Amino acid sequence: MKELISFIVRGLVEFPDAVEIRDVFENNETVYYVSVDERDLGKVIGKGGRIADSIRAIVKAAAVKQKANVFVKIVSG
Repeated sequence: MKELISFIVRGLVEFPDAVEIRDVFENNETVYYVSVDERDLGKVIGKGGRIADSIRAIVKAAAVKQKANVFVKIVSG
């Protein structure tokens, strides 16, 4: 799952080396914290959060196949 998020986010940003993904497992669910350069934050979130919502939808669809409970949170570096 981490590789999927990395692939999507690195394709969107101008500074792909600044992308960091940290996963935290708690209460039977995994939360992926995606950290990007502050200059790329708007590119990952998108207007009205549309891109961020799309990333979450793709990850959730992939998680259904693995029967996992997954959440994606985007934070600035």
